[in-house]
Amino acid sequence: VFQTNFRLFTCAGVLCCLIWNGFAQQGGSDCIKANAKSCGECIQAGPNCGWCKKTDFLQEGEPTSARCDDLAALKSKGCPLEDIENPRGNKQLLENREVTNRKKGAAEKLRPEAITQIQPQKLSLLLRVGEPQTFSLKFKRAEDYPIDLYYLMDLSYSMKDDLENVKSLGTALMLEMEKITSDFRIGFGSFVEKTVMPYISTTPAKLRNPCTGDQNCTSPFSYKNVLSLTSEGNKFNELVGKQHISGNLDSPEGGFDAIMQVAVCGEQIGWRNVTRLLVFSTDAGFHFAGDGKLGGIVLPNDGKCHLENNVYTMSHYYDYPSIAHLVQKLSENNIQTIFAVTEEFQAVYKELKNLIPKSAVGTLSSNSSNVIQLIIDAYNSLSSEVILENTKLPKGVTISYKSFCKNGVNGTQEEGRKCSNISIGDEVIFEINITANECPKKEQNETIKIKPLGFTEELEINLQFICECQCQSEGEPNSPACHAGNGTFECGACRCNEGRIGRLCECSTDEVNSEDMDAYCRRENSTEICSNNGECICGQCVCKKRENTNEVYSGKYCECDNFNCDRSNGLICGGNGICKCRVCECFPNFTGSACDCSLDTAPCMASNGQICNGRGTCECGTCNCTDPKFQGPTCEMCQTCVGVCAEHKDCVQCRAFDKGEKKETCSQECMHFNMTRVESRDKLPQPGQPDPLSHCKEKDVDDCWFYFTYSVNSNGEANVHVVETPECPSGPDIIPIVAGVVAGIVLIGLALLLIWKLLMIIHDRREFAKFEKEKMNAKWDTGENPIYKSAVTTVVNPKYEGK
Repeated sequence: VFQTNFRLFTCAGVLCCLIWNGFAQQGGSDCIKANAKSCGECIQAGPNCGWCKKTDFLQEGEPTSARCDDLAALKSKGCPLEDIENPRGNKQLLENREVTNRKKGAAEKLRPEAITQIQPQKLSLLLRVGEPQTFSLKFKRAEDYPIDLYYLMDLSYSMKDDLENVKSLGTALMLEMEKITSDFRIGFGSFVEKTVMPYISTTPAKLRNPCTGDQNCTSPFSYKNVLSLTSEGNKFNELVGKQHISGNLDSPEGGFDAIMQVAVCGEQIGWRNVTRLLVFSTDAGFHFAGDGKLGGIVLPNDGKCHLENNVYTMSHYYDYPSIAHLVQKLSENNIQTIFAVTEEFQAVYKELKNLIPKSAVGTLSSNSSNVIQLIIDAYNSLSSEVILENTKLPKGVTISYKSFCKNGVNGTQEEGRKCSNISIGDEVIFEINITANECPKKEQNETIKIKPLGFTEELEINLQFICECQCQSEGEPNSPACHAGNGTFECGACRCNEGRIGRLCECSTDEVNSEDMDAYCRRENSTEICSNNGECICGQCVCKKRENTNEVYSGKYCECDNFNCDRSNGLICGGNGICKCRVCECFPNFTGSACDCSLDTAPCMASNGQICNGRGTCECGTCNCTDPKFQGPTCEMCQTCVGVCAEHKDCVQCRAFDKGEKKETCSQECMHFNMTRVESRDKLPQPGQPDPLSHCKEKDVDDCWFYFTYSVNSNGEANVHVVETPECPSGPDIIPIVAGVVAGIVLIGLALLLIWKLLMIIHDRREFAKFEKEKMNAKWDTGENPIYKSAVTTVVNPKYEGK
């Protein structure tokens, strides 16, 4: 058991070492393949790569790039930990205000900019290529958060009945919004269409009154800011009440021009850094980029504010904005859009909603009577979802999100950017991972921002990149160590000046291919340059690299390698040593040309504590049995040997009990062991003593059992311990046996009589039942006996008339 466990332990240890080496080699492979010439190039090769700046680290023939390797590999090659350059990235919180906790109606009145819904607010990340930096962003929807709502309405003729209901919207909406926030402002704007053909009629009469008949309509316009954001609901009712319907020729309206101006004209509209809602109310479709060509307008919309006296003045000059342009400007200005449209155009605006983040669509009744409830429902829908977005990332930088939302709902990839069903006061966490995959060319710092869509708050992240090692800044220009000042000595190696090459910058580029230089790269009595395993540069061999980066050539003439040593079990040096210059250097407790001979005697240890049971020698962890009769892992088996017990039975019997086959010759044949008598079997020697021990149980000539043990001590003396009293079987007791037989016969007889009697009773009952049945079924003949004659004769008087 001990031997089996030891072998399992050894195999498991070797397997673990191979697996660990495999991982180390995989990481080291990436570092070596980078062929880094400097410390900066090395640390950009991967997050596990380090640079050894120890001056005498390289072996003869190894290139400078051999200083760059996996951290574990560098340590195993003898580079001290303090000489390994391995800078790591980190994160630093620059601004980390706690999220705001306050209740609606609280005495404390906070300014909008003093309310915090995301944490942290500013962060600095130090990034190393391939090493991700992870941080958490907390979002908490604040209660009683201020809201600015701008109502943008289509005033074409078809919206005439809607305008009447909107005229009282200000105060009514104020009352409803007070249930959500104590700081609410409302504004109003209107739009119709571009003031050029073919969108409107340009005849003088139609420009004054675009409506037909006796309808009194206002002149057509593109967009007009009627009321900037205000907290006075009555003022909204007053100014909207003065508005009149206008008209145009085509069905789609110029609403996109109006949305663009509302988004970019923040000062004129009066937007604050709070929740910004834009309600877009219409009963028609929309024009978009390209439609302006119908009116001869080809200049793309410039996305700038062009309001003069609260009227959009460049509608005839710039085309309609595209949807993507609108999405950009709405997102930049944190505006959430609510499309309040009639049932007829629901499908169109739902498709538009899918293209505009943080937007909602509500069904407007034919006369806008349900607009207040529509706004409340849309606001609740928009505010219950938070979606994170980030600004453009620098080249080579990637970002990933993971969300931890309410009720244990988690999201990854694109779903990791958002959380839904958030109520006021709820807190959600986002885990954000930022990784640099390359260094920027100019090595300048970069800034990115992350914010929840529709909110003005944002997290600012300053990105700094680790592209050089600390030791490079400590370099010595024109160092004497680099061949009389022909290079900069930094990080343990020379970085040569222009025109110089070689490990120590000892050659100029003009001398590289000189034949005189090649002579220094040949071994004595050899024509091979660098043993055909490298290149001769500046009179020194630079050994070539193999496809397997863990296989290395070395030596002054590249004559050594670490992969051409003897193998055992398919492993170089049997996995128990290191191959150096084609010779195995074995680990402790191993020897041999392939380190395949273990000096450990534990596998040869028998269960009795003796090596090979005292019958052989332990060689390379295996027993070599000196007696050819014995075999097995510890020389414990002898296939041709008589058992110890059977072999000594007769001698023990004659010496202990003076009987048996060898009784007459006992003194001549059975004196080769020492015998000790014991009282009982419990007194016999038990397993666990140093000497090999056999327990025996044998029969003597009288069919009695006797017990003894046989052992041989380290001096070769045999010792027998025997129980002095054999166990003999006792004779049978006749009386109980006879009595038992008689009783058995009597009982069997009685049982047979009882069974016979029972069977007879059952048979009689069946016969009687059969008789009774036949009796019941019998039918008796009632006819007279033909032989029978009655003794009575009756005579009738013929003259008798019955009187």
